[in-house]
Amino acid sequence: MIKDNFVSSTNTIWMIIGMTGQAIFSARFVLQWIYSEYRRESAIPMSFWYASIVGGATLFAYAIYRRDPVFLVGQAFGLFVYLRNIELRFRESRQAMESRSR
Repeated sequence: MIKDNFVSSTNTIWMIIGMTGQAIFSARFVLQWIYSEYRRESAIPMSFWYASIVGGATLFAYAIYRRDPVFLVGQAFGLFVYLRNIELRFRESRQAMESRSR
């Protein structure tokens, strides 16, 4: 009985983690939409990439718990892409600051 309650509680906690990750991951599109409307052009804010990382990492953890190889590969590749885009944006900012200081 105690073991069944523990398993049920663990499953519930992981379900909440998975749903939270999905909510964060989905919210990034709302962030992008609002940012684009504000700028009056299609644009991707840094918050999109940060939400991608947080949501993707949370979903990756959930995929590990579920032992779902398809979900794992998809999220692992996505995390690589999100991190790379953040790196590129930081490089862009650094270069812009260097060119302004010259």
